[in-house]
Amino acid sequence: MGDKIYWLAWHNILAGQARKFWTIMEHFGTPENAWRAPDSKFNALEGSRPSDNMEMLVRRRNCDLSKVASYLNNREITVLFYTDADYPEQLKNIYDPPPVLFLRGRADCFNEISVALVGARKATPYGLSVTENLARELAGAGVVVVSGMARGIDAAAHRGTLDAGGKTIAVLGCGVDVIYPKENGRLMGSIVQNGVVISEFPPGTPPDAWHFPVRNRVISGLCRVVVVVEAAERSGALITAHVALEQGRDVMAVPGNITSKLSRGPNELIKQGAAPVLGARDIIEELGLTVIEPEPPLMSNEGLKLDDNEKLLLKLLNFESVSLEFIVQRSGLAAGEVMSALMFLEVKGLVRQMPGRLYALSGK
Repeated sequence: MGDKIYWLAWHNILAGQARKFWTIMEHFGTPENAWRAPDSKFNALEGSRPSDNMEMLVRRRNCDLSKVASYLNNREITVLFYTDADYPEQLKNIYDPPPVLFLRGRADCFNEISVALVGARKATPYGLSVTENLARELAGAGVVVVSGMARGIDAAAHRGTLDAGGKTIAVLGCGVDVIYPKENGRLMGSIVQNGVVISEFPPGTPPDAWHFPVRNRVISGLCRVVVVVEAAERSGALITAHVALEQGRDVMAVPGNITSKLSRGPNELIKQGAAPVLGARDIIEELGLTVIEPEPPLMSNEGLKLDDNEKLLLKLLNFESVSLEFIVQRSGLAAGEVMSALMFLEVKGLVRQMPGRLYALSGK
């Protein structure tokens, strides 16, 4: 195991503080040299004060190297070091790459072209449908989809990719053995089987709030393009977009309703020069891929038998959710007829029902 024990020990002490790690390595030359150096030597670190180093040095004294070594023997979790051949090449080129990554799943996902789909946790039906469709089509083109496995847009990005049989990477703000949010347990299991779940935070690390802005640089760092689907004016997705620009990545955005708060983020990015995304073809062309399959329409009824009532309701619905009462009023049909038609449209995968008897197109 040799030097890797010291790499891992320092990384665990400084998890989420990659810049500090690299400053220490630059000063001492190797992790082992830094580990064996007396406390006083750390006062000479560039830009640091004794008070800044106090907690770090206490952690060093209390660190059990044999416990650190146990991470390397864990059969379910792989430890990937910056110096390993399998470490993602894209990530090596950012300003502060994680010295160590913990992962569950398939490391071969790192060798392929990747796109990040990010956005709001409290996404609209429009945002969820668009994200799932983009993810499906990107996966169909052989692109790996990266996101953060949060609620909303992130989860939709992973689901759409998996539905298409594609590969997806989930970058967590907690340990790779911690399910967060809890409702994503089954999704996480599917990602481990068909992609990879990664984190720079050691196993068992809880999802503290400050971890998520830190992990956003990893999401963008793994990709060539970052696409923002829905985001408020101040949000984690916009942080990811701005970090992506600093890293030299391309940023694109899905335009939205100008009256929606969740469209202000992507619309503002477009105003500032981000390329608008009107379909997966736009992203694929931005990647410079030469083989572009014909893009299927956002939603197709081909091959499905619809009666007159179902056809009428489809014309009334879009990706913004509306109430049952609204549909009854606009359609002119009896409530029973509307409910029956909506039920069959759900079965056919054309409409989805949200809590509160709200309905919208599914986008499938």
